[in-house]
Amino acid sequence: MGRILAIDYGLKRTGIAVTDEMGLIAFGLTTVATDDIFAFLKKYTTDENVTDFVVGEPKQMNNEPSESEALILPFLDKLVTNHPEIRIHRQDERFTSKMAFQSMLDAGMGKKQRKNKALVDEISATIILQSFLERT
Repeated sequence: MGRILAIDYGLKRTGIAVTDEMGLIAFGLTTVATDDIFAFLKKYTTDENVTDFVVGEPKQMNNEPSESEALILPFLDKLVTNHPEIRIHRQDERFTSKMAFQSMLDAGMGKKQRKNKALVDEISATIILQSFLERT
């Protein structure tokens, strides 16, 4: 079995989460500058056995794609081209940022840590991955 890697794609930063080798436990890995995402993925997938990508799917409350979906589609095209051997799944990412912020509050993180947008993106990716694991 291999790892499942989740991607919370953003214009500036992209949150990354990954499972253990058994594909059971989701944990935050890092946040990468979006300009560097493909270099990061190439190195990570070379070093680790990644079998699946889970990419956040932004939706509106009426279940229609949000405006940011238009920014993710070119990323997905390039992801398929660069990693044709890795399956790609989509996972609804509504409310993940709010859930990430709430989990930071629940964990007792200070105000300075809660303002760390990179950490919020990483936690959001973890929530996306955990939601995917619970769904499958």
